[in-house]
Amino acid sequence: MVVPDERSVTLNQARRLKMARSAHAYVRGSTEKFYEWLSTSAATVPHGPDIWICGDCHLGNLGPLADAKGRVEVQIRDLDQTVIGNPAHDLIRLGLTLASAARGSDLPGVVTARMIEALTGGYATALEGNFNGDAELDARPDDISALLDRATRRRWRHLARERLDTVEPKIPLGKRFWALARDESGALRDLFADDAVRTMIQKLQGLEQSDPVEIVDAAYWLKGCSSLGRLRYAVMLKVGEGKHAAVSLIDVKEATTAIAPRSDAVTSPRDNAVRIVTGAQALSPHLGNRMIAARLVGKAVVLRELMPQDLKIEAEELTERDAVQLAVYLGGIVGRAHGRQMDKDTRGGWRCQFVASSNAKLDAPSWLWSAVVELVAIHEAAYLDHCRRFALAAAA
Repeated sequence: MVVPDERSVTLNQARRLKMARSAHAYVRGSTEKFYEWLSTSAATVPHGPDIWICGDCHLGNLGPLADAKGRVEVQIRDLDQTVIGNPAHDLIRLGLTLASAARGSDLPGVVTARMIEALTGGYATALEGNFNGDAELDARPDDISALLDRATRRRWRHLARERLDTVEPKIPLGKRFWALARDESGALRDLFADDAVRTMIQKLQGLEQSDPVEIVDAAYWLKGCSSLGRLRYAVMLKVGEGKHAAVSLIDVKEATTAIAPRSDAVTSPRDNAVRIVTGAQALSPHLGNRMIAARLVGKAVVLRELMPQDLKIEAEELTERDAVQLAVYLGGIVGRAHGRQMDKDTRGGWRCQFVASSNAKLDAPSWLWSAVVELVAIHEAAYLDHCRRFALAAAA
């Protein structure tokens, strides 16, 4: 078991190992590398309307999400990097990870070109859609339909077995969950005793203010890749009482400064937790409306109830048909997340600007294709170097 004083070394090792598992895993975990490239190439990328963007729109950050009433849709599921910025950045980041997934599935390069065309088509079509409702309108690939069906049928026992390896109301300490220091235990008790936090949890659960909220168990959580090294806790709550009492698992995650470039023309929240929650509410209402911004040991944190229906899209073994269908579909998901923030005229203007540089040889913007090609080369070289350095460090 890892004690608090040893966390930093263990977390750094875990992050390096996770990013060394595959080129696709490296791309997903190397947001900094993406924005390093963007800082030198921004002039080649068109600037769309200033809206909330994901900021780290990779394949693993989209998936089924439940709202507070259990209704499920595919939306963006991680908003740590969300800022008011350029929507083109999300399209490039998603295009890069789709290309990486295609290479990981050993698909020929022409399929990558078709995927970027499909991503463009799905996004542009979504911007033309009806934004009066939140329903997902595009035809889903078979794999996504199966994933949504599985998500809808999931219950607490599925979440508990997946996250905790047990259905008992406890958090088992071991490889993923580590013991808390005494000051951390006290800080978490104070956090969930705060009237504003308790009221929000009661509201999310459909409870009255008089209903109790009690911590059952808590632990430090080794989770994610880009978040390794930040404060991260799993907190199990008992909410309500009597026959109406229920167990809830809360993810408490430190909110740090986004590295995604933000617009200078629009003021965004200075508090990082408030920024994340506000961006999530704009981009992914199912998730954003069940998140809480708070403070813990002087740091901004975001509280999020984990729902059994929350899953992520996996693309480990793609066929050519699956790859193209997935790109169309995810382009539509991101297009709706962006488009719902714009009025009709702004959506139309951005759509025209977005597709303006398509040509007869490639039915996708030339700037998007060029960016993806350049970034794939950069990340593959960086991945091999990461593996070399990781192997040498492990040997030493």
